[in-house]
Amino acid sequence: MKILSNNKKVFHNFFVSDFVEAGISLAGCEVKSVRAGGISLDESYVTVKDNEVLLKNCYIKPYDKASQNQDDTRRTRKLLLHKAEIHKLERMVREKGFSIMPTKVYLKKGLIKIEIALAKGKKLYDKRAVLREKAIKRDIDQTLKNL
Repeated sequence: MKILSNNKKVFHNFFVSDFVEAGISLAGCEVKSVRAGGISLDESYVTVKDNEVLLKNCYIKPYDKASQNQDDTRRTRKLLLHKAEIHKLERMVREKGFSIMPTKVYLKKGLIKIEIALAKGKKLYDKRAVLREKAIKRDIDQTLKNL
């Protein structure tokens, strides 16, 4: 499994749970660009509409060797999931107030897959507490290393 892009901001801004692997519907030149690492998940999110899961605001760099003109780099792309998974995600978003966020894009057996997760927003004090815990853990590890 080769990771092409990570979305680290999701783990800082949200409590993340329930990871789901999905396929993504791309054009031919977009596939080549993604394989070359020209994808960014920053500011992207996932919505469920009419029993379809859509990836919005995901940037895919235009492939420079393509013969066709690629104008819309942030177009909405369809994610490929089973119907039961779509209904589960839709129910969680509607009933429990979760959001669906993309966490990473990777190659698996030659296919481009995207990992999405249910996410619930963190408050400012939650973010501070996590940073404080990381700093304490880093200090403990450093003192143990010096001993």
